[in-house]
Amino acid sequence: MSIVKAETFRSQSADELKAKLVELKKEQFNLRFKVASGELDNPSRMRIVRREIARIKTVLGEMLAAKSEV
Repeated sequence: MSIVKAETFRSQSADELKAKLVELKKEQFNLRFKVASGELDNPSRMRIVRREIARIKTVLGEMLAAKSEV
């Protein structure tokens, strides 16, 4: 899985972003267990997942701010 740009997230609906956020949080949870047990093959995946979660939260915040301005 590659890095996803914020522009890609901006083109999606809030419901799609929330579903993706749940999916990424589950992946992050599973990655933490793999790190603890020493089974993680690609340690950079932790950073990628964490940053994608932050990007989604940022875009959702922007959407919420845009709604409240109107």
